[in-house]
Amino acid sequence: MTTERVMLVEDEAGVRLLLKKIIERHEGFCVVGESESFSDAVVQFARLRPEVVFMDIEIQGENGVECARIITEMEPKTKIIFATAHTEYMSEAFELYAFDYLVKPFDLERVERTLQRIKTLRGAEEPGEQERIAKARDGLSRLLVKGRESMRFVDTKEIVLVQRENNATVIYTASDSFATSAKLSEIEAKLDPQQFMRSHKSYIINLSKVKKIAPYGRWTYLVTFEGLCRDALITQEKYEEIRKRFS
Repeated sequence: MTTERVMLVEDEAGVRLLLKKIIERHEGFCVVGESESFSDAVVQFARLRPEVVFMDIEIQGENGVECARIITEMEPKTKIIFATAHTEYMSEAFELYAFDYLVKPFDLERVERTLQRIKTLRGAEEPGEQERIAKARDGLSRLLVKGRESMRFVDTKEIVLVQRENNATVIYTASDSFATSAKLSEIEAKLDPQQFMRSHKSYIINLSKVKKIAPYGRWTYLVTFEGLCRDALITQEKYEEIRKRFS
């Protein structure tokens, strides 16, 4: 069984101990790191790369949403579960960064439901049927990507996914991938908005290559593609936009 590695970002030792006991009594979860500050959390995350982060929304006057932004720049699909006593944080920031949130003081059953949802998502089987949600567009369009010592031309019809990862922008086709220092917004501006969508702060997807969209976090969905063994995230807002667009 695959183990989900968990990091705890919380400045109260008692709360960390409680969460660790709850988490580790569930098979398939292991707490690999603990941090009392957001700066240390970023350093630990870069070293440990856990799949799940339980994060206090406020530590020593610092905002956990900003910490989550930095972490998801390194790995967008990190499951961040915010812990908060303040419901006003449940906003667009949560939609962009949070897999789920827990309100303090913790309800044991609520924490366990979150863990069970992670396990369910991990164990979900892919259906055999594959279905495209948009027809490929005709015509040739090429994107020029500049490197330090070279230039590369890419047929935009072949682009499946553009993703921010490890502080770079990576363009994926079915057969290749390459990084560029260009911002995601710069590439988005050069792509056909009828074919490509900024599905999430860290992703641009080619709608003609989408195979399936399935629930992921509380406010997000997971996009899988034809011909590419990678996936992307899409927000609730963009998911509804696609439903309307193709209804």
